[in-house]
Amino acid sequence: MAAISGNKPHVLAVAIPAQGHVKPMMSLCRQIAKHGIKVTLVNAQTIHNKIVSSSAAEEADSDGNFVMETVPDGLTPDDDPNSLYKLLQTLPKTMPETLPELIERINGENPNEKISCVIADLSFGWVLEIAEKMGAQTVGFSPPSFATFAILLHLPNLIQQGYIDANGSLENNIDMIRLSDEIPGWRNDEFPWSIPGDLKHQKLFFNCEQSYKAANRAKWLLSNTCYELEPAACDLHPNMLPVGPLHLVETAKTQEKSRSNSGNFYPLDTSCLIWLDTKPPASVIYVSFGSLAVFSQQQLDELALGLELSGRAFLWVVRRDLANGLQAEFPDGFLERVARFGKIVEWAPQDEVLSHPAVACFVSHCGWNSTLEGVSKGLPYLCWPYFADQAHDESYICDKWEIGLRIDCDENRIRSRYEIKKKIDMVLSESRFKENALKLKETCAKSVSEGGSSYKNLMTFIDHLRK
Repeated sequence: MAAISGNKPHVLAVAIPAQGHVKPMMSLCRQIAKHGIKVTLVNAQTIHNKIVSSSAAEEADSDGNFVMETVPDGLTPDDDPNSLYKLLQTLPKTMPETLPELIERINGENPNEKISCVIADLSFGWVLEIAEKMGAQTVGFSPPSFATFAILLHLPNLIQQGYIDANGSLENNIDMIRLSDEIPGWRNDEFPWSIPGDLKHQKLFFNCEQSYKAANRAKWLLSNTCYELEPAACDLHPNMLPVGPLHLVETAKTQEKSRSNSGNFYPLDTSCLIWLDTKPPASVIYVSFGSLAVFSQQQLDELALGLELSGRAFLWVVRRDLANGLQAEFPDGFLERVARFGKIVEWAPQDEVLSHPAVACFVSHCGWNSTLEGVSKGLPYLCWPYFADQAHDESYICDKWEIGLRIDCDENRIRSRYEIKKKIDMVLSESRFKENALKLKETCAKSVSEGGSSYKNLMTFIDHLRK
């Protein structure tokens, strides 16, 4: 590989400051480190603090191959440290100066382990330009689905051909864009940059030029998917190596360690695992909407009452800022009425929850990490996307793989308690969803097992790093 002469391999990795990007990047870093290669993961200071404070994790694995470093986040005292949008604005301004300084310091402290390779989230593609200037190999990493990556690569042509306007919306005479008959299409609110009702932040996400340039600049492209899950999308870019689902590559021996050092931004409440132990097999509805989704109080009330109306046991992850950034409130008497069969936590060890035999289905925002985690456990889905790529992931789940159902909105854009109960009953009463999900579970397991497609791709990359 294009390494600095005399170096032992040393990989530096940079993720964008979002939970759904940091976690798979950390999994990738751990897998590389497990094969004896030094890896340094770089986060903004704010994100690093969240990871460390939310767990008992040390900053380095015991074997010393995986370490975490920080760069300043560029925030002022008046900025909200929890705002992803603000970090996406400040880091591209500050990191072009601070990241080279960090690399120079690491190289100076470790003359035999200088940075030889930089892996950057494709959403931060400008990091690869820095890597090139410092003589390091360039590798792009795509945490979302391969289809999401593919639509970003096709974006310049779609704009040039008049399908998409300057704001990232479909032109008036176009209802949907399809890249292939085998890939679900994208409507206006299903693009990776889609934030319905928020044009300002949608335009921020729509600035995909760096992702396109990074894909062309990178010597290698890695993706957190497996070929068998979305072959038509993978075939659109033969240089991309599917190496996922990355969370499945963790071994049973490292599960406890991974839990404590997995990139979570919130402390894990493991009491829910003990609670699940008291429930019968396939009896619990697991409800979680990731780290960014927010609800109106009215919608949160409907969800609470829908879970109660279902009469089924449920485990519900309710972040402190779930209600439009405020502390969630529940309908009068709700907590008392559901105390016997409901459990509410602020953050859960999701991979372990989804593995628990008591869990029957997953009510999800359909972020790609959550999608892979549920699919690899053979669970049916109830889909409730919030923004970005989640609506297209929902299309995979409901239309392509047929392992779940949409929870539909009414004319006021509210998902009612009656719709919620109806879909819970439907997804659990129709055996085809579970049967299809179990087939995908086997597919994912084979892909990361020795001889599987993702296993081979990851080992190809590891072998390349060693050369």
